[in-house]
Amino acid sequence: MRLTPSKINKFVLFKLPSAYFSGVRLKEITREAATVTVKHRWINQNPFKSLYWATQGMASELATGVLVIQEIENAGEKISMLVRSQKGTFTKKATGRIRFICNDGLKVKAAIETAVKTGEGQSLTLYAEGFDESGESVSNFEYEWGIKLRKKK
Repeated sequence: MRLTPSKINKFVLFKLPSAYFSGVRLKEITREAATVTVKHRWINQNPFKSLYWATQGMASELATGVLVIQEIENAGEKISMLVRSQKGTFTKKATGRIRFICNDGLKVKAAIETAVKTGEGQSLTLYAEGFDESGESVSNFEYEWGIKLRKKK
């Protein structure tokens, strides 16, 4: 099955409703990269009238995680995935529409191939950066993902 923004956004509605109602949407996905957007609104703001850090976290996690989901689908194997750690840095007040971009798709592909070939779990660190409408960086996120083949019964 080919993943599309429409399919993933429907998944987000039913499985991650807090992200969906906060306005987190997958805009583009390729083998190499994913772009997720979220617009600063009343429902996702902090007391300082900018995008709440947790909303930025949901959008950035989706940008990295959707690349893992895509490669698991492409592998055709039963593979589990889990965020092991996360780190975020905020560099500018996030207002307007923010784009989170992860360009680590090829790194994910290599890790999934290694997991399938060796049968051993893999750990990989993926990065997503958030940009405002003027192209300035507002935040950077780093996610350590763990992947492993599920045991066959």
